[in-house]
Amino acid sequence: MDEDDAKVTLLRYLRGAREALVWKTEGLSERELRMPRTPTGTNLLGLVKHAASVEVGYFGEVFGREWPTPEEIAWTERFDEEPNADFFAAAEESAEQIIDLYRRIAAFADETIESLPLDSPGRVPWWGDRGDVTLERVVVHVLADLQRHAGHADILREGIDGAVGLLPRNTNIPDVDQAAYVARLRAIAEQFPA
Repeated sequence: MDEDDAKVTLLRYLRGAREALVWKTEGLSERELRMPRTPTGTNLLGLVKHAASVEVGYFGEVFGREWPTPEEIAWTERFDEEPNADFFAAAEESAEQIIDLYRRIAAFADETIESLPLDSPGRVPWWGDRGDVTLERVVVHVLADLQRHAGHADILREGIDGAVGLLPRNTNIPDVDQAAYVARLRAIAEQFPA
């Protein structure tokens, strides 16, 4: 596989992860998107904001590129005082703003990937001594992170309204009686001690 083929493949999967994450927000109210769904506060809009933060950092600062409007990502300067600043939307930030920002940051990230060779060196300052990287390593790292959070979003969204699957046009879920399936799994699990 030559570099162009590798980039095409990496970008396809990166874009798919982004699409999977963002579609899990579609059709939900501001309240539903912001509502903490786990004991650690995980929420759908926060996952999108975090993805924006990850991509603007890894495909910006790491490769010497600055986001043109830093005031839009001011939360990235507050991690010392608010470590989870990118995992929730502040009251003055709308879902529309966060999702639009993420789409623009994704385009910015794609520009980095498309304009540099995969062996281009970068420096991840927050990785300390392990911070010397290549573009290829960063793309794989970010792709793994986005897929992980897309999986979180899958579970959160299913808990809200039952929407499941990889993409809106492809649920990737077998057409079976889900209630019966869950009952079967529960019966198996209940055979074992707590």
